[in-house]
Amino acid sequence: MQNPLLQPFSTPYESAPFNEIKEEHFLPAFQELIITSEKEIDAIVENPEKPNFENVIEALAYSGQKLEVVSGIFFNLNSAETNDEIQKIAQEVSPILTEFSTKISQNTLLFEKIKKVFDEKEKYNLTEEQQMLLNETYKGFVRSGALLDDEEKEKFKNISIELSKKSLQFGQNVLAETNNYFKHITNEEELSGIPEAILEQYREEAKERKLEGFVITLQHPSFLPLMTYAENRELRKELALANGKKGFQQNEFDNQNLIRDLISLKQEKAKLLGYDSYADFVLEERMAKSPKEVTSFLNELLEKAKPFAVKEIDELKKLAKADGIDEMESYDHTYYAEKLRKQKFDIDDEELKPFFPLEEVQTAVFGLAKKLFGLEFKERDEIQKYHTDVKTYEIFENGKFKALLYADYFPRKGKRAGAWMTSYKSQYIKNGENHRPHISVVCNFSKPSADTPSLLTFQEVTTLFHEFGHALHGVLANTTYPNLSGTSVKWDFVELPSQFLENYCYEPEFLQTFAKHYQTGEILPQEKMQKISDSKNFMEGYQTMRQIGFGKLDMGYHTNSAKIGDIKTFEVEETKATNLYPSNPETVMSTSFSHIFQGGYSAGYYSYKWAEVLDADAFQYFKENGIFNPEIAAKYKVLLSSGGTKDPMELYKNFRGSEPKVESLLKRAFNV
Repeated sequence: MQNPLLQPFSTPYESAPFNEIKEEHFLPAFQELIITSEKEIDAIVENPEKPNFENVIEALAYSGQKLEVVSGIFFNLNSAETNDEIQKIAQEVSPILTEFSTKISQNTLLFEKIKKVFDEKEKYNLTEEQQMLLNETYKGFVRSGALLDDEEKEKFKNISIELSKKSLQFGQNVLAETNNYFKHITNEEELSGIPEAILEQYREEAKERKLEGFVITLQHPSFLPLMTYAENRELRKELALANGKKGFQQNEFDNQNLIRDLISLKQEKAKLLGYDSYADFVLEERMAKSPKEVTSFLNELLEKAKPFAVKEIDELKKLAKADGIDEMESYDHTYYAEKLRKQKFDIDDEELKPFFPLEEVQTAVFGLAKKLFGLEFKERDEIQKYHTDVKTYEIFENGKFKALLYADYFPRKGKRAGAWMTSYKSQYIKNGENHRPHISVVCNFSKPSADTPSLLTFQEVTTLFHEFGHALHGVLANTTYPNLSGTSVKWDFVELPSQFLENYCYEPEFLQTFAKHYQTGEILPQEKMQKISDSKNFMEGYQTMRQIGFGKLDMGYHTNSAKIGDIKTFEVEETKATNLYPSNPETVMSTSFSHIFQGGYSAGYYSYKWAEVLDADAFQYFKENGIFNPEIAAKYKVLLSSGGTKDPMELYKNFRGSEPKVESLLKRAFNV
């Protein structure tokens, strides 16, 4: 059997040949490509020439390219279009890949060569990017156990394998719990308050399941509207409990023991490498250098935000009191927040949705990329896709191919919840050829119906801009080495481009270019645009407290591992300073906290708020000089295209002229 994953991709831009790939191709492809990659490493180790930057560091940076591409295809499918077979392969492949990468990082002879080049770096006339690659390579090996003795290396390898398996299982359990629940309703009166467009969505879901009436799921486009509009408090409670119980039901998908295992393994890994905690290990490689600095940052924001948050909740409680609710619960928040928002700003998400058809919002974000960075987008149907919902675009700059974009916007059973940007192929320059990236943006928006296009809530508009900000970081990449390209930057810097782009959604000057009614073509009235702009900081205190709570919980897990016993008790204790509603004993957030237990945000969730300081400061620079200012856009483009080739603070100062100021965020959020 010929394996398409092992052949050169004879597709446009060597894009993934999804139409030819079958599940059974993956395991043999991984097995063979690991052998090929090991031979590349052996060639570096066995090279009789004296070790130098080119034959060690550069050779290593360019090794394993095909394995990287196949890994990208497989694990992206596991997130966006998975099934039982892919999940089974993932459980088999993940430890193999972890063992392979650990084997490389603990290769004594290879590390000796790296260390020799590192120790003699003053001899080489290295560019700034080459110096960064050398430093990052050396540190990467040390942080992967290269300085450990043989017994410790074996222990480190086994820990890494277990971590990869258990984090994968965590995510699979969350997906299973999300898919396993649905609420079937036949009496429309139970759904009082929910707009007709959402009811139609619930009808469509019921039809797909061959049921009468309505079906609500825990997928975001289904769950959130119910929590926002349903007058039926018991129904809101039932859905909130179902959502809050994911991974917390003492069944086969329970994640409580997995959390304990993951934290224990991470702590053991950190101790092996000489760190007090896993957070100390992680933060050594972040802009915030220590748990103390992160805690101080979160506490400063907490002190500033809490009075605003308490005031906001008091306003909601008055509304609830008028409805006869003496004790507001967390499942009441979204419902009354929407009521208050409508009162204050005369904004109704359902009223706004017809002005934000997905196609027009996408056109707007493409247009913004053209205005700021000179990028052109052209849909290309013949690029192979992994699902019929996916659309593909060629991106050009000055008529020259820049990147390939996959856009995947609608929920389905094999797709995890949320929104993310990812890459199928990194950008890098080799032998004078600039290999351009293949980028993917994945969201979960409401699907179009027979007579209505996909219409976005305003929050979903900002979500698309957020992920597209990440995408631009990848699209504009222009570095020599793949491991310094695009989003390969310090983790607390990576959210700057995404959060920065969200700012444009609140600018009437930009909104008026695309916020048009899908049926009439009417532009969203100016006063509504202004109200959107004015409402930007609505519930900002509450949202800030929520993010600080997540950040504190993350820090708690990764600094206080010895204190973790009962997951619910630990979560309540770590977040008590930020909790604004009573805690429900039946629910817990930790067991579905995929960012830190499956994704890459372990000891790094604070970076969302950290990056808000950066994005507030950066956008303030544009606001002061014009939000489409070409000179500032050109400087910002340099920041994006530089990837991880420079220290992020240096990149930021080159762009802005100074370090970011937390006051920029406080001014934007609370007008202080």
